[in-house]
Amino acid sequence: MLQPTGFYPPLKVDTTAKRVVSNAGAVLLVATAGKVGLDRTLSAALSPWRKQWAVLDPGKILLDLAISVAVGGDCLADISVLRSEPAVFGRVASDPTVSRLVDALAATPVAALAAINQARATVRERVWKLAGQDAPDYQISAERPLVIDLDATLITSHSEKELAAPTYKRGYGFHPLGSWVDHGPDGTGEPLSMMLRPGRAGSNTAADHIQVTKDALRQLPFTRRGGRIGRKVLIRADGGGGTHEFLGWLASQGLSYSVGFGLSQDIVDNINLIPEQGWTPAYDGDGRVRDGAWVTELTGMLDLQTWPPGMRLIVRAERPHPGAQLRFTDLDGNRLTAFVTNTARGQLADLELRHRHRARCEDRIRNAKDTGLRNLPLTAFAQNQIWVAVVAVGDRVDRVAADVGADRHRRPPLGAETDPAAIVFHGRDDRPPIPTGLAAPVRPCPASAPVHHRPDPAQCPPAPHLTTNTPTRPHQEDPPERGIRHLPR
Repeated sequence: MLQPTGFYPPLKVDTTAKRVVSNAGAVLLVATAGKVGLDRTLSAALSPWRKQWAVLDPGKILLDLAISVAVGGDCLADISVLRSEPAVFGRVASDPTVSRLVDALAATPVAALAAINQARATVRERVWKLAGQDAPDYQISAERPLVIDLDATLITSHSEKELAAPTYKRGYGFHPLGSWVDHGPDGTGEPLSMMLRPGRAGSNTAADHIQVTKDALRQLPFTRRGGRIGRKVLIRADGGGGTHEFLGWLASQGLSYSVGFGLSQDIVDNINLIPEQGWTPAYDGDGRVRDGAWVTELTGMLDLQTWPPGMRLIVRAERPHPGAQLRFTDLDGNRLTAFVTNTARGQLADLELRHRHRARCEDRIRNAKDTGLRNLPLTAFAQNQIWVAVVAVGDRVDRVAADVGADRHRRPPLGAETDPAAIVFHGRDDRPPIPTGLAAPVRPCPASAPVHHRPDPAQCPPAPHLTTNTPTRPHQEDPPERGIRHLPR
């Protein structure tokens, strides 16, 4: 067997073997982490938290935990899935060792999160460089910007946890806010930053939106090299980001934005003044004209002096689907929605379609919840912050494994990493291939051996009915007690 160059033993896949190992599909994640250098980068970033006589590297422990999350784990103990296959995942830390590392990182959460995020940014720069023309930042411009989606979600807490609080949807738990890079309709997207917030955190808190956007921009390779961002990055958010402070900060940074905007009665009154020829047909997801949907612009009809200069207000009117409940701001039986943008060029229908593609962020959140974000297993808030960072690492490895393959536009279905496969060590490449068509060995049965057949119930005599005269069974001695050996007399 060859000497491994990373944290994991080198393996090859043999599809003709009969003996299999479970969760071997996670080898794709292991190979991806090794190829892009995530293991070495995490090891270097977490070196200050390594004890002097520690046997296992903190980077290896954190990466194992992230891989266990990527294959469906939702707590620290699920790392046992990897521990059961040492030939695939190498030496995996025990549960107490994992808990001690999380406690050590949670003791200094700011420094620990900064180190993990720095490692993620370094690996992202390397991956995007390897992707070449398929990289998300390839030839981006103001007309073709890199899109970053901001959105929040709710995490239910079923037990008492630090800073867990009632949510605006009458639940109980946390209200994290995250950002994701949109890879387009054929890509997957990848997480950039995630802020864990208490359940009572507001949906339109401008300070949180600004901080999450700053953390997301630090993850971009061209910002790490000192490049100017400008309009080649588009920040896309729902109505929670439509505040004076957040939009003003985006404008001051020179960023492009497309943010949802709440409708007021003043806006609805001005919509009534727009003639029929002032509406433009909207597009569907494929860029074709959508029946029963129209868009228009209200920028010149409203007083927007308190808002950032260059902001445009675009409204969409659509016939609601059957059974939908209209709001007070809807008009003439049509559902009204609005968003603001500082993009000066482009058709209204194209700008509205670009903003509506923000719905792809819901898929990113769903994937994150399927890989560990649905449950915060720890009690302390700092510990759960480390858990969210682990989820981001695991989600990142999963996205890279899906995007860097031969067909980067087709992501394997969730759970494909748990498919079984055979273990074949990489030491001997000259070994003959295993022949196909092998059958399991069966012990031959001699011809003189009796053949036992199951009796036919129809040919068996009926059992006599039980009566009161049925003789009782003879008394039998009690069986000897377990653990006592009775010697013959």
